[in-house]
Amino acid sequence: MGALTSHQQESRGPSRMMTGMCFDNSYARLPATFYQHCEPLPVAAPELLVLNKPLAGELGMDDSDLMANSDHLTQLFAGNRLPMNAQPLAMAYAGHQFGQFMPQLGDDRAILLGEVIDGCQQRRDLQLNGAGRTPFAGSGDGRSPLGPAIREYLVSEAMHALGVPTTRALALTTTGEKIYRQGAEAAAVLARVASCHIRVGTFEYFARRQQWQPLRQLADYSIARIAPELMIDPDPYLALLRLMVARQAKLVAHWMSLGFVHGVMNTDNMSLAGETLDYSSCAFLDHYDPDAVFSPIDITGRYAYNSQGFAAQWNLARLAEALLALFDGSESQAVAQTSRAVQEFWPMYEEHLLDLMRARLGLEAVMPEDRQLIQDLRQLLALQKVDYHTFFLSLAEDVEGGGITAGLFGADAGDYLNWYRRWHLRLTLTGRSPCQCAHAMATANPVVIPRNHLVEHAIRRAQEGDFSEFHQLLEAVTRPFEKPANARYLQPPKPEDVLRSTLYGT
Repeated sequence: MGALTSHQQESRGPSRMMTGMCFDNSYARLPATFYQHCEPLPVAAPELLVLNKPLAGELGMDDSDLMANSDHLTQLFAGNRLPMNAQPLAMAYAGHQFGQFMPQLGDDRAILLGEVIDGCQQRRDLQLNGAGRTPFAGSGDGRSPLGPAIREYLVSEAMHALGVPTTRALALTTTGEKIYRQGAEAAAVLARVASCHIRVGTFEYFARRQQWQPLRQLADYSIARIAPELMIDPDPYLALLRLMVARQAKLVAHWMSLGFVHGVMNTDNMSLAGETLDYSSCAFLDHYDPDAVFSPIDITGRYAYNSQGFAAQWNLARLAEALLALFDGSESQAVAQTSRAVQEFWPMYEEHLLDLMRARLGLEAVMPEDRQLIQDLRQLLALQKVDYHTFFLSLAEDVEGGGITAGLFGADAGDYLNWYRRWHLRLTLTGRSPCQCAHAMATANPVVIPRNHLVEHAIRRAQEGDFSEFHQLLEAVTRPFEKPANARYLQPPKPEDVLRSTLYGT
């Protein structure tokens, strides 16, 4: 199928094609109040930049003829053609954005094509982001700038390689169009895969409208979709909340251990699947800064690096409020039950984070002094603005007891050496050799991460029509524990690399 003329785009919607993907669209079988049917808006001159072939294979796209047909793949991931049995729709939801409740948000530029049953018989959402206006778009054009699409592709695939629960990037396609934000930019469509796209804001959408029957349907559907074992629980809605608490505690602890700042932890970006959702304003720390903020609209630091645990617990409290009407018994009893569930977040989060930081420091087993050891390290890193990732890689080379990493700490080198001696004693208490300790640290500390200046460089080059940097960086960040071919990916940014951010707000 060649490029569509403007007349063809206006006169008909996308045609269908065989892809090998098996669709079973359970969300589309829910009542109409949950979504709006809509189809992608075709584009005239798409170009497929990258296809995640291993992920495509997991979804059933293993036909050699299809995978060799670049034109068919391009038309598919641009939204010009649809997979057979897809039922495209835009999901309805609300959400608290930077603490302010927005009663209706919904997918404004993302279209859910449906649910694919993958090779492991798991249900996976397939969504096109930037595929055109939906009924929730308001005055927006429904298109995505190329920059945020590149950022999400790079960072989401890096997070997956790092073992962090996340949505995945399946394909990235340019549309051949220009859109206007702060200036003219190329438009793109990102194909995103997720375990589900149900959010805390989806529950808020119905609870704030006092639509109790749809709210119960949503809760029952969510349980059946993501945790069917809870269907036999005597208190299934409380069990759902507690599951969300546990998943978010583990997820945010993983972010914190890696120095990742999400940037926009609104309730409409908090997935019930416990996956990282929305990469529009994210970044990894360079120098260690507890107050680092990476959203250009987060002027109060609500979602700063060190505030992410508090933000997650606040969001869970909003989910608890939305679920209250589904509980049997008195309201006071329901409030007490859900409050206790939300309070479980913090100790779980702290234990997960402690375990992850032990791994980064090469510490085996659990000892009572570990918590203070890690807190003291964070203070030292912050005082001298030490590069977070360089430190751990350097420490793995300093397991012999020499303390050569003290050179990273400038005027605080003496205080650091006191910490180092405590760490080295703790490291050797379990009787492992230095070589064994270094190996353990190598498996827990990535060599390559998608640092912000590297991502921005790839974006700027792509906006100029050169995608080589994007492909090279993608290759490196999806193999985070291997030494990259490009030594620049190993280095923290130079002062001239720290340019004006290209991060986008929601």
